[in-house]
Amino acid sequence: MIGVAIPAHDEEAALGDCLDAILAAAVHPALRGEAVRVCIVLDACGDGSADVVRRQRTAFAAAGVLLDMLEVDARQVGVARAAGARHLLDHGARWLAFTDADTRVSPQWLAEQLALGVDVVCGSVAVDDWSPHGANARRLREHFARNYHDRDGHRHIHGANLGVSADAYRAAGGFQSVSCHEDVLLVKALEAIGARFAWSAQPRVYTSARTDARARDGFGDTLLRMIAAA
Repeated sequence: MIGVAIPAHDEEAALGDCLDAILAAAVHPALRGEAVRVCIVLDACGDGSADVVRRQRTAFAAAGVLLDMLEVDARQVGVARAAGARHLLDHGARWLAFTDADTRVSPQWLAEQLALGVDVVCGSVAVDDWSPHGANARRLREHFARNYHDRDGHRHIHGANLGVSADAYRAAGGFQSVSCHEDVLLVKALEAIGARFAWSAQPRVYTSARTDARARDGFGDTLLRMIAAA
């Protein structure tokens, strides 16, 4: 079984589009019918995120894809990702794919992670709507294009586009209980155990250029720093 873990903190506005994209990836023909289980981990949500998940369950069930929901009260993305991974491993996942609730994966996302034939896939991210940055949108888009390496061989690490085999994840000790950089710490641990990596731009995701960053020092904060540097 392939497992997909998605942390969410007050993501009612974005979560529906995220789940629509995940469902398309979960039923991609290249997976040849392998079971996919998706786990949304709601971390201290005070909005309608849970209602979004409940509404999506009918479509997931009709497609034969399990959609689980966990609730934690940690306000730490490391805790949320680890909880999702643990839940999926307990249900027999052989591969763990991670993304974010404000991100839309491509229909080929899971198939392309698995096709790379490695222990760890570190994917890149793209942004297709810079409008949240208003007057700074064009300057930020151009700065991002000049400085971000959206190609195979990149060395970016994003929790929004990460895949790892169950065996490698366990061997590396999993995600740490931290409020940011949990993805970087996991990748370092995976490197330390000699896991086989693909730094690939093939598994595509499109993430938000939001200005109200949920995780300090995450992608949203990085974009704000890019504006200052542009």
